[in-house]
Amino acid sequence: MDFKKRKIKFRAWDQEHQLLMRLNHIDCNKGELFKKDHILLQFTGLHDKDGEEIYEMDVLLVSVEKWVVFWNESRNGWYYSPVSNPDIQVQLLNNNAITAQRFCNYFELQSLV
Repeated sequence: MDFKKRKIKFRAWDQEHQLLMRLNHIDCNKGELFKKDHILLQFTGLHDKDGEEIYEMDVLLVSVEKWVVFWNESRNGWYYSPVSNPDIQVQLLNNNAITAQRFCNYFELQSLV
């Protein structure tokens, strides 16, 4: 079997300054990644219709509706739900990611309200 290395990328929500940012470094303790006063948001490996990277907690426009991306622990995969109805959960696959457009991050959306 051929092993292909993959990039594991993160952005972070700076809780103190209420800003979404790229990080220069992330701390690691016993294999767990963290950054003080930040919420780490992992890259899904998918891109939207404009080629923008999709990260955890990004808000995607699907037609005119806003959907938020998240990791579903029990189903072990990336899912997304309408912001207005989080009970609806759809697996985020490449064929639906490339039809959506990244709008903003959920934390940015909440800070506007």
